[in-house]
Amino acid sequence: MTVAVTGSMAYDYIMSFPGKFADYILPDQIEILSVSFLVDSMRRERGGNAGNIAYSLALLDQPVLLMAAVGQDAPEYVAGLRERGVNTAGVLQLSTDFTASFFVSTDQSNNQIASFYTGAMAKAGRISFHNQDYEAIKIAIISPNDPEAMVKYVDECRELGIAYIYDPSQQIPRLSPENVVKGIEGAKILIVNDYEYEMIKKQTGLSDDDLQARVETIIITQGEKGALIRTREQEYAIPPAKESRIADPTGVGDAFRSGLITGMMRGYSWPVCGRLGAIAAVYVLEQHGTQRHGYSRQQFADRYRENFGDAPELEDFLSYKKAIS
Repeated sequence: MTVAVTGSMAYDYIMSFPGKFADYILPDQIEILSVSFLVDSMRRERGGNAGNIAYSLALLDQPVLLMAAVGQDAPEYVAGLRERGVNTAGVLQLSTDFTASFFVSTDQSNNQIASFYTGAMAKAGRISFHNQDYEAIKIAIISPNDPEAMVKYVDECRELGIAYIYDPSQQIPRLSPENVVKGIEGAKILIVNDYEYEMIKKQTGLSDDDLQARVETIIITQGEKGALIRTREQEYAIPPAKESRIADPTGVGDAFRSGLITGMMRGYSWPVCGRLGAIAAVYVLEQHGTQRHGYSRQQFADRYRENFGDAPELEDFLSYKKAIS
């Protein structure tokens, strides 16, 4: 069985600001904000949440179907993911558009200011679960994408009986409160970071209890504090993994999702799934670029044990044979 990953594929323009944004933003003048930051480095990397999630899932030998729209400038990007083991049959390549682009500046405190150009992603609604081998999909993740496409994928997953993880994240402000609630109510899991979780509560008017009543599991990532996994029966605090260095936080959350989903596909406990996510995330944190990390399953398991001790699930993790998606 495979994981279907929907969301953006993009080129990331990653810039580094050698100061702290907070030193140049005046809270009492926020309504007339006009600032410019001189950055001292810039890199162009392959990214986008769907591309990043699919990349790390493939590293973990999890069959994955990628469903995303790209432009005329992405043949090498798509080919690279295919060579890594990603099923790209769900990728729509458009000859008249450019691939979406993410522009992000990171300061010395790892705070970020970002902008996103939609490009080909605006036509992601042309992709449909109906045109995929949907009976082979065990779970899908609906990640930030063209808002209309996200609404469509929620409807299609519900119609076809595909379990899905709802990951609205950066698109929360562009989705109507009604569509956010609809996405949550049909989901197996809601996953967002702590700031986005508060945005959902404000936008929908729902409380913690209201949200938990609508979805069986809520996962809230908390940056350097780790993550929380809340089910209707229990809450699990997931500690972060120890990094060897901090290079760039871009894409860390995507990698966390890949590790978490890999554990879910194997039927592991929530504490182990969360810790697999933490290990996957730290590999990205240590690299400049969201798809430059690499590891074997043995290296991954060794690092898990170094951080969290042994777990019975690791023997299965090391021994299972990759299925053909």
